[in-house]
Amino acid sequence: MVFQLMQYMKPIYSASNNQCMKIPTMLGLERNTDFPKITGNTYMAIQKKQKKPFDDLQARKKEILSSGGTTRIEQQHAKGKLTARERIALLLDPGTFEELDSFVSHRSNNFGTADKKYPGDSVVTGYGKVSGRTVYVYSQDFTVFGGSLSEVTAEKICKVMDLAMRNGAPIIGIADSGGARIQEGVISLAGYGEIFMRNTLASGVIPQISAILGPSAGGAVYSPAITDFTLMVRGISQMFITGPEVIKAVTGEEISQEELGGADTHGSLSGVSHFTLDSEEECMDTIRQLLSFIPLNNLDDPPWGDQEDDPERTDETLRDIVPDESNRSYNMNEVIEKIVDHGEFFDIQADFAPNMLIGFARLNGRSVGIVAQQPSYLAGVIDIHASVKAARFVRFCDAFNVPIITFADVPGYMPGKEQEHRGIIRQGAKLLYAYAEATVPKITIVTRKAYGGAYVVMGSKHLRTDINLAWPSAEIAVMGPDAAVNIIHRKKIADSENPTELREQLIESYRDNFANPYQAAERGFIDDVIDPAETRPKLIKALDSLQNKRDTIPPKKHGNIPL
Repeated sequence: MVFQLMQYMKPIYSASNNQCMKIPTMLGLERNTDFPKITGNTYMAIQKKQKKPFDDLQARKKEILSSGGTTRIEQQHAKGKLTARERIALLLDPGTFEELDSFVSHRSNNFGTADKKYPGDSVVTGYGKVSGRTVYVYSQDFTVFGGSLSEVTAEKICKVMDLAMRNGAPIIGIADSGGARIQEGVISLAGYGEIFMRNTLASGVIPQISAILGPSAGGAVYSPAITDFTLMVRGISQMFITGPEVIKAVTGEEISQEELGGADTHGSLSGVSHFTLDSEEECMDTIRQLLSFIPLNNLDDPPWGDQEDDPERTDETLRDIVPDESNRSYNMNEVIEKIVDHGEFFDIQADFAPNMLIGFARLNGRSVGIVAQQPSYLAGVIDIHASVKAARFVRFCDAFNVPIITFADVPGYMPGKEQEHRGIIRQGAKLLYAYAEATVPKITIVTRKAYGGAYVVMGSKHLRTDINLAWPSAEIAVMGPDAAVNIIHRKKIADSENPTELREQLIESYRDNFANPYQAAERGFIDDVIDPAETRPKLIKALDSLQNKRDTIPPKKHGNIPL
């Protein structure tokens, strides 16, 4: 039958003679049935009709790319802001972005929204690569309903977050939104709840990064707050629970959006933001750099960098970097940069609680997290902000298999009524908890002061730190010599004929006997007192020895950190 059919199958139109072919039929039909003539114009119309689905697709794709329209895109650019897709293109490796749910549009018919539908609605979602590694991304589109969150917008974000979780890849959210879409009422609020739930479940499983590149108000701020790192750009980024108008109506206080929740405010005062940047281009570069230090998920190891910096390299200038006078400052950034690969320290929250340094670096190509006091600011004392800043970073490193290197030079916790009343006891315990909980390789170097409870907190041997080293300049004691002598020998000094001279003698005696690293080394609390010049090779060898470390915590649902 097939062979017979093929015999009869002929072209129905011949362009050369414009004649209709007589096609014999089968299966009971007359073989000599005449078919109508098909002209050249008719043929072209048929061909055009056959192409229509493709043309329709192209037209729809063009509409998708137009977002909220040319006028709104121009308005976005006039504010110094990029569009949602321009931001994604800047972030990802060229040509790697695959968009999802671009044909989705909102389902609301309230308040005139039925006639205002845009394909993709107010967010662009999908996946791509950064430095060849897969990431998932969503970028809110301010040109469509001011980037407000609708039911379908939330569904799109949740879908890409679910994909990131199932595939063990980072999720990057770019926020530029006026908040919940008022026209959809409680449905939009439910969407926020779904996003928050996924942020929480993803915490410690995949890295979550938030770039705030426009307004983020009300409930919208809580998703970035749960994520691991938040970036803001001066002049275009704002985050606040209630805006200036509401604050004025309720409290009478007048304040600008920038002062209330701008990039500098959250970068230096609140600590909400981890990076404060000058442009969107710098923001995307920073995200790419951040991703280079961290793994794709909690079961992966951080990526390695080059190993071109000599692991045996020493630096004799480190021997003189700590002043002889214990009350003089020095720059811990300089210490770190002399030790790590290529002198590159990726500083995080640089403007918030600057008495505590946190950030990433590499040692012989291996990614490490660094926590350190900054003696040049408040003498490196631990206050509430410094404790919380370091505690969260330590927990991130522990969650994502990044070894922790601690440089300790700490005179203690910040004294004062304000600190006590704001909860330095509870807040300071967070750092202690984080170090004790962490099971990744932990190495501590005491460069100078390590007094009292602050010594214990900063990665001491007593918190399961693996390798504890000290420079000869280290002073490990309950408190500084001056304060100790004033307490221990108060009566003796008061009764002395020359109290000033006696006090100086007692301070020197205390320093010789207690304010040094050797008593701690004798007890095994310090594993070695090292030449500062050899710090880099010592750290690299210690990391090599700990690369297969296995440590656990007691089985439990979760701990109860003093939040």
